[in-house]
Amino acid sequence: MMQLRYFSAFFLALGLSGCFSDYQREEIQSETSEDRRARETGKFLGEETLTFGGSKKRDQEDTGLGVNSYLWRASLDTISFMPLASADPFGGVIITEWYSPPQSPQERLKVNIFILDRQLRSDGLKVSLFRQEQDNNGQWIDQAVDPQTMKDLEHAILARARHFRTTAKK
Repeated sequence: MMQLRYFSAFFLALGLSGCFSDYQREEIQSETSEDRRARETGKFLGEETLTFGGSKKRDQEDTGLGVNSYLWRASLDTISFMPLASADPFGGVIITEWYSPPQSPQERLKVNIFILDRQLRSDGLKVSLFRQEQDNNGQWIDQAVDPQTMKDLEHAILARARHFRTTAKK
């Protein structure tokens, strides 16, 4: 009878020990296409030398900014004649105050620039331009902006960013 009690206690202890575990369920993390591309990109001779599919060091510089530093500098440089309302280098948003050109004080412009990527790419930049004209009563009235003007501003920023990148490599 004593042996049966020890035998039962042993299996009870063994069964209860199976209930306690250090096992923790791993959290499921979603993987973005950028993460997948970085993981699947083949590397030749290590991380710093040559990367198939483009140089990781060139495309994504560690500048401390949340966006591409060349696009950021080029955007600020291109609209430097306009007063800034806000500039967020981590979110990549630049918003100007209303600006009236000296040659046409009855007109004013406002620019919003969104830098969407850490890479220097044309689709990593979005420019919104707003235009108003003053009527005879002194009221500002919204006017249509030619889409080509916004494209021209984007192209000017991209050209300036490419210039900054080429001069930084020398």
